[in-house]
Amino acid sequence: MAKKGGSANAWQGHSETKRVPEGVWMRCDGCSATLFRKQVEQNAKVCPECNFHFPVTAVERIQQLLDPDTYEEWFADLLPADPLGFDDRRPYPERIKAEQARTGLREAALVGQGFIKGIRLILGITDSSFIMGSMGSVVGEKLTRAVEEAMKQRLPLVIVSGSGGGARMHEGIFSLMQMAKISTALGRFRSSGGLFISVLTNPTMGGVAASFASLGDIILAEPKALIGFAGPRIIEQTVRVQLPEGFQTSEFHLEHGFIDRIVNRHDLRSMIAQVINFAAP
Repeated sequence: MAKKGGSANAWQGHSETKRVPEGVWMRCDGCSATLFRKQVEQNAKVCPECNFHFPVTAVERIQQLLDPDTYEEWFADLLPADPLGFDDRRPYPERIKAEQARTGLREAALVGQGFIKGIRLILGITDSSFIMGSMGSVVGEKLTRAVEEAMKQRLPLVIVSGSGGGARMHEGIFSLMQMAKISTALGRFRSSGGLFISVLTNPTMGGVAASFASLGDIILAEPKALIGFAGPRIIEQTVRVQLPEGFQTSEFHLEHGFIDRIVNRHDLRSMIAQVINFAAP
């Protein structure tokens, strides 16, 4: 009996030493393949089996797009207020602090300047990991200032949208006003001859899709990104019509002329540089 017990203990110890650490593997949301997480991260967070594009953070996007060590963040000191005293199970200021601690961001947008293949430009990015990338007053103010700086310095403007939350309900009408504010700034920028490249990622929804994300001189999108105002399920329930297959995906929008090109993440940096060089006077 002692011999059997010893064998069991030995096998238990062997099992513990061979246990795979948590987080090494991940499942693809596109093809359900089991993937080695490190391999996916080294592949710009694109599935090597089916080309599914996983979400990336604003910081990761900067690293993927810009020349190394060229990014300079602007307006980082802007912080949201609580004009409505909003409370949805927790006060809005507490929610903001929790999101800041969880994501390492101060708000859902980063803006600044940098270089892509030696080309200086203004870059704005919304990050869906921070309250779903929803557009509050700080996001709107940052992007508006970025547009104004691009016009002042006569530089191309690139905004990468990743927002599933639309206008931020916690700020009510103050959030909705940002749609008009950014759109008006973009109108002045276009009249001055500026170039605005809008890049749509999964998801780009709500007030973001209904305003600046749709106003690019050139609109690029990653494959199979969900792009639209309301979600397909809400639309179906409202109009009571069966929506076509692939509705609101990048591929559907390209077919119907809403976007100019679908670009794989690996090619996005080169494509942006090509567009800027082509549009240069």
